[in-house]
Amino acid sequence: MSFWSSIRIAASGLAAQRLRLDVISNNVANAETTRTENGGPYRRQDVVFQAITARIPLTPAGLAGQPGTGGAPGGVEVSTITTDDTPGPQVYDPTHPDADENGYVTYPNVNLVVEMTNMLSATRSYEAGLSVIAAVKQMAAKALEIGR
Repeated sequence: MSFWSSIRIAASGLAAQRLRLDVISNNVANAETTRTENGGPYRRQDVVFQAITARIPLTPAGLAGQPGTGGAPGGVEVSTITTDDTPGPQVYDPTHPDADENGYVTYPNVNLVVEMTNMLSATRSYEAGLSVIAAVKQMAAKALEIGR
C-alpha cells in the first residue's frame, strides 16, 4: 500500500466521522423540536457507513496506485443517513401549542445520553484517523531520511 493510499483511506474516515458528528449535533439541536416542516416532532437521524474496496492488482502498476482487479481496502464512506421512526415520548401539557386533543405533546425520539455517547465515539474515531495520518507522515519522513 502506498503513502497516498494510506492518507486517502484515513481521510475517508475523517470525512465520514465529520458527517456523523454533524448529524449528531443536528439531533441534539432538535431534541425539543415538536413541530417540523413535515408535521410532527423531529425524528432522530443516524449515519450508516460502508467499506470502500479499491481494486488494486499486485503488479508494478497496481503498486503505483492504478486501479485493477485486487481487493485492497479503500476506506469508508457514508452509504446513507437513516431516520429513526420509533415514537418519541408523550408528555401531558395541554397548554403546549402542539398538544393533541387529549393534551399530550409528542417529543422527538432523541435521547441525549445516547447522542453524547455517539459523539464521544465519533470524536475518538476522528482522533484515531488523525493519528494514522501522523504515523504515515512520520514513516514517510523516516524512509526519506534512510534514503539519504
